[in-house]
Amino acid sequence: MIKTVGIIGLGALGMLFGDRLMQGNAHVIVIADADRAARIRANGTVINGRHVDFEVRTPDEAEPVDLLIFATKFGGLESAMETAAPFVGPDTILLSVLNGISSEQVLGSRFGSEKVLLCTAQGMDAVHEGNMLCYANPGSLTIGEPEPDHMSERLMAVTAFLQDAGVTATAVPDMARRQWGKLMLNVGINQVVMVYEGNYGTVRVPGEARDMMIAAMREVQAVAAKEGYPITDEELYGWVALTDSLSPEGKPSMRQDSEAHRKSEVELFAGTIIREAERFNVDVPINRALYRRILEMESRY
Repeated sequence: MIKTVGIIGLGALGMLFGDRLMQGNAHVIVIADADRAARIRANGTVINGRHVDFEVRTPDEAEPVDLLIFATKFGGLESAMETAAPFVGPDTILLSVLNGISSEQVLGSRFGSEKVLLCTAQGMDAVHEGNMLCYANPGSLTIGEPEPDHMSERLMAVTAFLQDAGVTATAVPDMARRQWGKLMLNVGINQVVMVYEGNYGTVRVPGEARDMMIAAMREVQAVAAKEGYPITDEELYGWVALTDSLSPEGKPSMRQDSEAHRKSEVELFAGTIIREAERFNVDVPINRALYRRILEMESRY
């Protein structure tokens, strides 16, 4: 039975899902090192105009949690694992809401793959700045086992727990393929909105930006098929429809990174697709162009 949830990474997704779980009466613990914990306690958090007081614990105050959600950036995953390690017990289940398709492998190598469920977070339009978060659409989680067609008891227990706490969560039998679908979306929308210095509204209307987003997604579709995870055109346009449902004033994480002059996750997106495309001799000119443009933008920070 799941009673305690640990969250490490109090960015947009950590704040969003932590708050929603707390509103659903779940016992949520925010995990942070001593310096971060002091800042969180001193500054608090503000979510859609509400002051939210998270329970914060450091490794010195650790007790194992039942469910541990990693919500950092990929570049911070290694240090997050060290901070979170004392909270991982024999029966702790790990979820990652990080972008890309690599974080679960990293977590499995550190803590044991038997502890890890695959997960994607999608549909949220959260804008995070400092200790403040604003969103209109809370999005959802899709969860599955690494093995195809395996709907385990722990998978169903985690899904039921999240649903009971008010988080929209769905268990699926083909999670690895779904992760490729989410990667396809991120490769399109995150990178294109960053390059065009816009927002979700930039790619909701017909034009050059929307065409480039779909073209970048098509390149991921081609690579995913070579990897053994075919994505249909219907699914591709389902992901496009999801972008059309987001608040036009919202911004994806890479656009928020560029505005703050932070390094983006371009290596997780175009970088991954370029490297995988080379393995299969697949041409991905749109992602190569986006990759070059984003590195150029970041070189000016």
